Amino acid sequence: MQSIRINTTRIAFATSALVLGAAIAAPASAATLSVGAGKTYTTPCKAFAVAKAGDTVEIQAATYSGDVCAITANKLTIRGVNGRPKIQAGGKSSGGKAIWVVRGNDITVDNVEMSGAKVADKNGAALRLEGTNFTLRNSFLHDNENGVLSGENTASTVTMEYNEFGHNGYGDGYSHNIYIGKIAKLYFRYNFSHDANVGHNLKTRGIYNMIAYNRFSSLRAGETGSTAAGKPSYEIDVPNGGTTYVIGNVIMQPASHNNPALVAYGMEGATGAGRKQDLYVINNTFLNEDSGRGTFVQIGSSVTTPAKLINNIFSGTGTITGQASAVKKTNYQSLAPAFVNRAAYDLRLTSAASQILNAGSNPGSSAGGLALKPTASYKHTASYSSRPTLGTIDIGAYEVQ
Repeated sequence: MQSIRINTTRIAFATSALVLGAAIAAPASAATLSVGAGKTYTTPCKAFAVAKAGDTVEIQAATYSGDVCAITANKLTIRGVNGRPKIQAGGKSSGGKAIWVVRGNDITVDNVEMSGAKVADKNGAALRLEGTNFTLRNSFLHDNENGVLSGENTASTVTMEYNEFGHNGYGDGYSHNIYIGKIAKLYFRYNFSHDANVGHNLKTRGIYNMIAYNRFSSLRAGETGSTAAGKPSYEIDVPNGGTTYVIGNVIMQPASHNNPALVAYGMEGATGAGRKQDLYVINNTFLNEDSGRGTFVQIGSSVTTPAKLINNIFSGTGTITGQASAVKKTNYQSLAPAFVNRAAYDLRLTSAASQILNAGSNPGSSAGGLALKPTASYKHTASYSSRPTLGTIDIGAYEVQ
């Protein structure tokens, strides 16, 4: 008998006037497949092999080494339970590509840790995205050649939120913490991406990119945190342009790095059918720890639309941008603003930052009608808090403490 489908809600999020909601149909007979010691399936890949559209795969917290495979069913929810399971490559890969090659559509992965992906072409990923539409939440991807690597799919939307990405990259500059190919939309929010190994902390060729309320940073040489210190290139790279919002982020470049620019836009040519050139850099806090050089927002020569740079803190040495036509409004540039604790990476501002307090301006709306005023602030680790405005909005990623 044919299954009867019901609707379940995926995620709803508002960035000012933007509300993203999607309803996913799931079979009434959807099953929950349990993975772990004493469960029906001993490894995640054994459960994926039999899963049907709409099923949920629950992975008990444990270490699963060498469990590599392709995920082919559609509309799966895969989540860690009773802690965070550790999925380790263990020297293996699926198809010479990844730990998990995601070929199914509308897949959600929630609360997993993945590490150790290495392949012969030096482009191995924890997650290789080959299907349409994908969501990653509450996960930690580290010490892979790529954390997430997606192919080209202009029908696909990728959402990543509440995740940590650290020390991914082979070390040749061609692999990154996150590398998103030419897709329709990327929503990247509330994430902590740090210490990419020579590559970028985020690289996206998406036609539309919402990059909001994240922290991009790296440890100083010799420091150790959740991963080893990296030596990243760009903190954010949008090489082909596209409608891109960079709102409410903390963006820190360590003194030891592989490119003096923090954010790059259109550096490989901002052209292509359906691809716009509008860049909005609103209420971010930048910190460049290189005392000799730097460009905070580097924009390619093929970009003819003026970028909007409003209410940002540009801290440390560097040129704000080389785009002569860029609209720069109520930004604040200083070698040393009154951060709460710069040495400990806490870039909230103290009440001594009088030049920041109530000094911003209403950023208005984008050309597409999206309200640009930030509604949240990044909260460590990989979370957010709401951002109240007391009087006129403050400059930077946080309201003054």
